[in-house]
Amino acid sequence: MDRALQLVWILAGGLAMSLIAMVGGLTIVLPKRWLDRLVLPLVAMAAGTLFGGAVFHMLPEATQTIGPLAAGGWLASGFTAFLALEQFLQWHHSHRTDAAAPRAGSWLILLGDGLHNFLGGLGIAATFLANPQAGITAWCAAAAHELPQELGDFGVLVHGGWPPRRAFMANVLSALTFPLGAVIAWAAARHVEVAGLAAFGAGNFLYIAASDLIPEIKADAAGGRAVLHFALFTAGVGLIAAIAGVMAG
Repeated sequence: MDRALQLVWILAGGLAMSLIAMVGGLTIVLPKRWLDRLVLPLVAMAAGTLFGGAVFHMLPEATQTIGPLAAGGWLASGFTAFLALEQFLQWHHSHRTDAAAPRAGSWLILLGDGLHNFLGGLGIAATFLANPQAGITAWCAAAAHELPQELGDFGVLVHGGWPPRRAFMANVLSALTFPLGAVIAWAAARHVEVAGLAAFGAGNFLYIAASDLIPEIKADAAGGRAVLHFALFTAGVGLIAAIAGVMAG
Protein backbone atom coordinates (compact mmCIF):
# COMPACT_ATOMS: atom_id res chain seq x y z
CA MET A 1 0.00 0.00 0.00
CA ASP A 2 1.53 3.34 -1.02
CA ARG A 3 1.86 6.17 1.48
CA ALA A 4 -0.89 8.32 -0.02
CA LEU A 5 -3.41 5.49 0.32
CA GLN A 6 -2.17 4.80 3.85
CA LEU A 7 -2.85 8.43 4.72
CA VAL A 8 -6.38 8.22 3.30
CA TRP A 9 -7.13 5.13 5.40
CA ILE A 10 -5.60 6.68 8.52
CA LEU A 11 -7.52 9.94 8.11
CA ALA A 12 -10.79 8.12 7.47
CA GLY A 13 -10.34 5.93 10.52
CA GLY A 14 -9.33 8.85 12.70
CA LEU A 15 -12.30 11.00 11.70
CA ALA A 16 -14.67 8.05 12.12
CA MET A 17 -13.36 7.57 15.66
CA SER A 18 -13.98 11.25 16.33
CA LEU A 19 -17.59 10.89 15.19
CA ILE A 20 -18.14 8.32 17.93
CA ALA A 21 -17.89 11.20 20.41
CA MET A 22 -21.36 12.20 19.26
CA VAL A 23 -22.81 9.15 21.04
CA GLY A 24 -22.47 11.12 24.28
CA GLY A 25 -25.55 13.08 23.29
CA LEU A 26 -27.62 9.99 24.05
CA THR A 27 -27.26 10.76 27.75
CA ILE A 28 -29.74 13.63 27.41
CA VAL A 29 -32.14 11.76 25.11
CA LEU A 30 -32.43 8.25 26.54
CA PRO A 31 -33.99 7.54 29.94
CA LYS A 32 -31.42 7.11 32.68
CA ARG A 33 -32.57 3.57 33.49
CA TRP A 34 -31.86 2.51 29.89
CA LEU A 35 -28.38 3.95 30.04
CA ASP A 36 -27.70 2.27 33.37
CA ARG A 37 -28.58 -1.08 31.78
CA LEU A 38 -26.65 -0.41 28.60
CA VAL A 39 -23.34 1.08 29.72
CA LEU A 40 -21.85 -1.70 31.86
CA PRO A 41 -22.51 -4.49 29.32
CA LEU A 42 -20.80 -2.26 26.73
CA VAL A 43 -17.91 -1.75 29.14
CA ALA A 44 -17.55 -5.52 29.62
CA MET A 45 -17.45 -6.15 25.87
CA ALA A 46 -15.04 -3.23 25.38
CA ALA A 47 -12.67 -4.61 28.03
CA GLY A 48 -12.53 -7.94 26.20
CA THR A 49 -11.95 -6.40 22.78
CA LEU A 50 -9.19 -4.09 24.06
CA PHE A 51 -7.47 -6.97 25.84
CA GLY A 52 -7.78 -9.16 22.76
CA GLY A 53 -6.62 -6.40 20.43
CA ALA A 54 -3.47 -5.91 22.50
CA VAL A 55 -2.46 -9.57 22.92
CA PHE A 56 -3.61 -11.05 19.60
CA HIS A 57 -2.88 -8.23 17.15
CA MET A 58 -0.79 -5.26 18.26
CA LEU A 59 1.81 -7.01 20.41
CA PRO A 60 2.42 -9.93 17.99
CA GLU A 61 2.94 -7.50 15.10
CA ALA A 62 5.52 -5.58 17.12
CA THR A 63 7.26 -8.72 18.37
CA GLN A 64 7.71 -10.08 14.86
CA THR A 65 9.37 -6.85 13.73
CA ILE A 66 11.51 -5.67 16.65
CA GLY A 67 11.77 -8.79 18.83
CA PRO A 68 10.18 -9.71 22.16
CA LEU A 69 12.50 -7.70 24.42
CA ALA A 70 12.07 -4.41 22.56
CA ALA A 71 8.35 -5.01 22.13
CA GLY A 72 8.05 -5.69 25.85
CA GLY A 73 9.82 -2.43 26.60
CA TRP A 74 7.45 -0.47 24.40
CA LEU A 75 4.48 -2.33 25.94
CA ALA A 76 5.64 -1.41 29.44
CA SER A 77 6.12 2.20 28.32
CA GLY A 78 2.58 2.38 26.96
CA PHE A 79 1.12 0.90 30.14
CA THR A 80 3.17 3.22 32.35
CA ALA A 81 2.31 6.29 30.27
CA PHE A 82 -1.38 5.82 30.98
CA LEU A 83 -0.70 5.28 34.67
CA ALA A 84 1.21 8.57 34.70
CA LEU A 85 -1.60 10.24 32.76
CA GLU A 86 -4.12 9.31 35.42
CA GLN A 87 -1.82 9.94 38.37
CA PHE A 88 -0.62 13.39 37.38
CA LEU A 89 -3.89 14.67 35.96
CA GLN A 90 -5.88 13.10 38.81
CA TRP A 91 -8.30 11.90 36.23
CA HIS A 92 -10.05 8.60 35.80
CA HIS A 93 -12.47 7.40 33.16
CA SER A 94 -15.98 7.10 34.52
CA HIS A 95 -18.43 4.95 32.57
CA ARG A 96 -21.35 5.47 34.89
CA THR A 97 -23.85 8.07 33.81
CA ASP A 98 -24.71 8.98 37.41
CA ALA A 99 -21.14 10.02 38.25
CA ALA A 100 -20.73 13.55 39.57
CA ALA A 101 -17.69 15.74 38.97
CA PRO A 102 -16.78 19.18 40.29
CA ARG A 103 -16.86 21.89 37.67
CA ALA A 104 -13.11 22.52 38.02
CA GLY A 105 -12.37 18.87 37.34
CA SER A 106 -14.21 18.93 34.01
CA TRP A 107 -11.24 20.48 32.26
CA LEU A 108 -8.99 17.72 33.59
CA ILE A 109 -11.39 15.14 32.17
CA LEU A 110 -11.21 16.78 28.75
CA LEU A 111 -7.44 17.14 28.87
CA GLY A 112 -7.02 13.51 29.89
CA ASP A 113 -9.45 12.36 27.22
CA GLY A 114 -7.63 14.37 24.57
CA LEU A 115 -4.24 12.90 25.54
CA HIS A 116 -5.74 9.42 25.65
CA ASN A 117 -7.17 9.82 22.15
CA PHE A 118 -3.87 11.22 20.85
CA LEU A 119 -1.88 8.24 22.16
CA GLY A 120 -4.53 5.85 20.86
CA GLY A 121 -4.25 7.39 17.41
CA LEU A 122 -0.48 6.95 17.48
CA GLY A 123 -0.67 3.29 18.46
CA ILE A 124 -3.47 2.22 16.15
CA ALA A 125 -2.05 4.03 13.13
CA ALA A 126 1.34 2.46 13.81
CA THR A 127 -0.31 -0.98 13.94
CA PHE A 128 -2.06 -0.25 10.65
CA LEU A 129 1.22 0.78 9.02
CA ALA A 130 2.83 -2.48 10.17
CA ASN A 131 -0.17 -4.62 9.14
CA PRO A 132 -3.39 -3.06 7.78
CA GLN A 133 -5.60 -5.97 8.90
CA ALA A 134 -4.24 -5.82 12.46
CA GLY A 135 -4.70 -2.05 12.45
CA ILE A 136 -8.34 -2.29 11.42
CA THR A 137 -8.99 -4.85 14.14
CA ALA A 138 -7.27 -2.61 16.71
CA TRP A 139 -9.45 0.29 15.53
CA CYS A 140 -12.59 -1.80 16.06
CA ALA A 141 -11.46 -2.72 19.57
CA ALA A 142 -10.81 0.95 20.39
CA ALA A 143 -14.18 1.96 18.94
CA ALA A 144 -15.91 -0.55 21.23
CA HIS A 145 -14.24 1.19 24.16
CA GLU A 146 -15.10 4.68 22.96
CA LEU A 147 -18.85 4.06 23.09
CA PRO A 148 -19.15 3.64 26.88
CA GLN A 149 -16.34 6.13 27.52
CA GLU A 150 -18.04 8.93 25.63
CA LEU A 151 -21.36 8.19 27.34
CA GLY A 152 -19.62 8.42 30.70
CA ASP A 153 -17.56 11.52 29.94
CA PHE A 154 -20.54 13.40 28.57
CA GLY A 155 -22.58 12.51 31.64
CA VAL A 156 -19.77 13.68 33.95
CA LEU A 157 -19.56 17.06 32.18
CA VAL A 158 -23.32 17.64 32.25
CA HIS A 159 -23.61 16.65 35.91
CA GLY A 160 -20.63 18.92 36.62
CA GLY A 161 -22.59 21.94 35.39
CA TRP A 162 -21.77 22.14 31.68
CA PRO A 163 -24.63 22.95 29.29
CA PRO A 164 -25.33 19.86 27.13
CA ARG A 165 -24.47 21.65 23.86
CA ARG A 166 -21.13 22.83 25.24
CA ALA A 167 -20.33 19.38 26.66
CA PHE A 168 -21.12 17.79 23.32
CA MET A 169 -18.83 20.14 21.37
CA ALA A 170 -16.04 19.73 23.93
CA ASN A 171 -16.20 15.94 23.58
CA VAL A 172 -16.04 16.20 19.79
CA LEU A 173 -13.04 18.55 19.92
CA SER A 174 -11.14 16.31 22.35
CA ALA A 175 -11.84 13.36 20.05
CA LEU A 176 -10.10 15.16 17.16
CA THR A 177 -6.77 14.48 18.84
CA PHE A 178 -7.15 10.85 17.70
CA PRO A 179 -6.70 11.64 13.97
CA LEU A 180 -3.94 14.10 14.95
CA GLY A 181 -2.00 11.31 16.64
CA ALA A 182 -2.68 8.98 13.72
CA VAL A 183 -1.34 11.46 11.15
CA ILE A 184 1.77 12.09 13.26
CA ALA A 185 2.42 8.32 13.35
CA TRP A 186 2.09 8.24 9.55
CA ALA A 187 4.45 11.19 9.13
CA ALA A 188 7.00 9.69 11.53
CA ALA A 189 6.93 6.25 9.92
CA ARG A 190 9.99 7.03 7.77
CA HIS A 191 12.04 8.09 10.77
CA VAL A 192 11.02 5.78 13.65
CA GLU A 193 10.18 2.10 14.03
CA VAL A 194 6.38 2.10 13.93
CA ALA A 195 6.24 -1.41 15.39
CA GLY A 196 7.44 0.11 18.66
CA LEU A 197 4.48 2.49 18.64
CA ALA A 198 2.18 -0.49 18.00
CA ALA A 199 3.49 -2.17 21.16
CA PHE A 200 3.13 1.16 22.98
CA GLY A 201 -0.52 1.22 21.90
CA ALA A 202 -0.93 -2.35 23.14
CA GLY A 203 0.26 -1.17 26.55
CA ASN A 204 -2.38 1.59 26.42
CA PHE A 205 -5.06 -0.98 25.60
CA LEU A 206 -4.02 -3.29 28.45
CA TYR A 207 -3.99 -0.43 30.94
CA ILE A 208 -7.46 0.79 29.96
CA ALA A 209 -8.89 -2.72 30.15
CA ALA A 210 -7.22 -3.67 33.45
CA SER A 211 -7.36 -0.35 35.32
CA ASP A 212 -10.46 1.39 34.00
CA LEU A 213 -12.91 -1.11 32.58
CA ILE A 214 -12.56 -4.35 34.55
CA PRO A 215 -12.92 -2.60 37.94
CA GLU A 216 -16.15 -1.05 36.65
CA ILE A 217 -17.70 -4.42 35.85
CA LYS A 218 -16.31 -6.03 39.03
CA ALA A 219 -18.03 -3.33 41.10
CA ASP A 220 -21.40 -4.58 39.84
CA ALA A 221 -21.02 -8.27 40.70
CA ALA A 222 -24.58 -9.11 41.72
CA GLY A 223 -25.88 -12.46 40.48
CA GLY A 224 -26.87 -12.57 36.85
CA ARG A 225 -25.19 -9.27 35.98
CA ALA A 226 -21.79 -10.66 36.96
CA VAL A 227 -22.36 -13.69 34.72
CA LEU A 228 -23.50 -11.45 31.86
CA HIS A 229 -20.49 -9.15 32.19
CA PHE A 230 -18.05 -12.07 32.31
CA ALA A 231 -19.70 -13.64 29.28
CA LEU A 232 -19.47 -10.39 27.33
CA PHE A 233 -15.82 -9.91 28.32
CA THR A 234 -14.90 -13.40 27.13
CA ALA A 235 -16.98 -12.87 23.99
CA GLY A 236 -14.95 -9.74 23.23
CA VAL A 237 -11.66 -11.59 23.73
CA GLY A 238 -12.91 -14.55 21.69
CA LEU A 239 -14.07 -12.37 18.83
CA ILE A 240 -10.68 -10.68 18.49
CA ALA A 241 -8.86 -14.01 18.84
CA ALA A 242 -11.05 -15.52 16.13
CA ILE A 243 -10.28 -12.64 13.79
CA ALA A 244 -6.57 -13.15 14.48
CA GLY A 245 -6.89 -16.85 13.65
CA VAL A 246 -8.67 -16.13 10.37
CA MET A 247 -6.05 -13.57 9.38
CA ALA A 248 -3.20 -15.94 10.28
CA GLY A 249 -4.80 -18.71 8.22
